[in-house]
Amino acid sequence: MEYFAQQLINGVTLGSIYGLIAIGYTMVYGIVGMINFAHGDIFMVGAFLALIVYLALAALGVAFAPLALLIVLVVAMALTALYGWTVERIAYRPLRGSFRLAPLISAIGMAIFLQNYVQVAQGARVKPLPPVVRGYFWQSEGGGGFVVNISNVQVIIVLTTIVSMIAFWLIVTRTSFGRAQRACEQDSKMAALLGVDVDRTISLTFVMGAALASVAGLMYLLYYGVADFYIGFVAGIKAFTAAVLGGIGSLPGAMLGGLLIGLIETLWSAYFSVEYKDVAAFSILVIVLIFLPSGLLGRPEVEKV
Repeated sequence: MEYFAQQLINGVTLGSIYGLIAIGYTMVYGIVGMINFAHGDIFMVGAFLALIVYLALAALGVAFAPLALLIVLVVAMALTALYGWTVERIAYRPLRGSFRLAPLISAIGMAIFLQNYVQVAQGARVKPLPPVVRGYFWQSEGGGGFVVNISNVQVIIVLTTIVSMIAFWLIVTRTSFGRAQRACEQDSKMAALLGVDVDRTISLTFVMGAALASVAGLMYLLYYGVADFYIGFVAGIKAFTAAVLGGIGSLPGAMLGGLLIGLIETLWSAYFSVEYKDVAAFSILVIVLIFLPSGLLGRPEVEKV
């Protein structure tokens, strides 16, 4: 039982990271109806920017970990948001009126470019990060001698995810920008006729998604302590799967899907063959979509006539 509890804790932590990335996918899909396949590599760029900023602060003598992490978070979010804005301007805006496959192909090209750009700029080797957050928030030894741990970094990841989720949900549901987003999602042409700046709204949506991806990148870096130019592809596919599983276009669905994917991976790796953990996650996705084509919390699409 203690082993199962530990895997649940690990699964929730991993799922929180997936959920943060998945929100970026679902926000972009909700407003432009297309998948940003470069989003996973934006997450990777965010992780590298966080690593670079942290090492720069360490070289400058900023040794107080909470202050350093706060600075890293703010700077990484700002710089990664700039990358998100650039992707929208280059890969999506010029092709928005074209056939639907054109922006998707362009986004895949941006993803390949970002991978190779980081590989050339930072090298192909794995970049390590010295442990920043140490210690345990809670420990309990079971009857069989197995110790259940909740580390401080796991608490930080889960709390950061909850705060980010609430903040973005409030922005979407309680602000004028959120109303503009929902208007563009329903009918961008009518929203433009009513005075909504559609281009600005879409650009800011990409910026918000990229900023959230940088938060996930920092959390990934703190949790695993390494980064390489390929993590964006793997994590991006998992997060996209989470967004589809939870219901593409639904913010709570994206977080729910991320948690489920994290739990499935962790529990399968603990009790079955680790080589097939991805097969298990995608199999669950297929089963859910057979019975719930819109995902767990998704809404059926209504075709406008």
